[in-house]
Amino acid sequence: MRFRPLRSAAPTASEIVDVTTPPPVMRAVVYDATGDAGVLHESEVTVPEPALSELLVRVIAAGTNPIDAKTRAGRGVSRHVAEYPTTPGFDFSGVVVSSPFESHPLQPGEQVFGMVPFPRTGGSYAEYVVVPSLSVTRKPAALSHVEAAGVPLAALTAWGLVVETAHAHEGQRVLIHAGSGGVGHFAVQLAAYFGAHVTATGSERNLGWLRELGAAVAVDYATTRFEDVVGEMDVVIDLVGNVHDDTGARSLGVLRPGGLYVMVPTGGWPDYAEAAAAAGVRATTYKVIPDGSVLATIARLLDSGAIQVYIDRVFELADAAEAHRELERGHARGKLVLRVADA
Repeated sequence: MRFRPLRSAAPTASEIVDVTTPPPVMRAVVYDATGDAGVLHESEVTVPEPALSELLVRVIAAGTNPIDAKTRAGRGVSRHVAEYPTTPGFDFSGVVVSSPFESHPLQPGEQVFGMVPFPRTGGSYAEYVVVPSLSVTRKPAALSHVEAAGVPLAALTAWGLVVETAHAHEGQRVLIHAGSGGVGHFAVQLAAYFGAHVTATGSERNLGWLRELGAAVAVDYATTRFEDVVGEMDVVIDLVGNVHDDTGARSLGVLRPGGLYVMVPTGGWPDYAEAAAAAGVRATTYKVIPDGSVLATIARLLDSGAIQVYIDRVFELADAAEAHRELERGHARGKLVLRVADA
């Protein structure tokens, strides 16, 4: 399928919405120390000020990700949080309030989505965010702000795994664990889009959906040992690790000699590299790169219908703690999103 051409920098009248001067303070979800989901609470904090090439964006919706919950609990990237209280969150969709200069392609009023550099700055569970302009792009026209907020971190991670690391291509055999999750449902679609033969693991209720996303084979991890039903894989994208049923260690046995094992969850299997070397396969981790130009390509795929985002549940900003509890249950299909403001 052909990509749609890039739109011109100048927005049309229908793409511009009214933007008011931001207030001095805003609503945000914060936590004062790491702990369980109950440490999250709504507070009033100062609206951040952009510097140099940064944008100030009014947030309409914020995506949630497992790394948010891990960091809040004291794992993830918690050691990089400089001070508390802190506001979590990476993903957002919203409206530009201020632009770094008059000829910048993203001007006030434009609808955008992207990633904030949490934990170096405050996160996206807030009414306003400051974000590097290179980490943002125009929101897909076909998506609402709630839908768009579920895209950036998960889709950029999936792109990095499937396109930049695995180099997905026609006939390649790819196994994707947890294919119905946030990253997983994008990874399945992208691998199939580029021609790979995709096998995905998931729960029984998601098997039909995984096939709709593009998986040629869908395996119920609760009733079937994937190694009993798959042949030699070229690539395993592991979104589980060894935290459940030795999924990572078992994955090495289904890779062809020299195949590639990609370990994704932070802390999911500390000894993966040594085990992969002993099994005669290649191995790497992957960390998301908040690249607005790649996100623009993903936006075109979303606008064309080549890939889709699935939003499982929408929570109000004040209910971020319950969203984190749902994240930690680990059974969400696609993404969980916080509604921050009316569009």
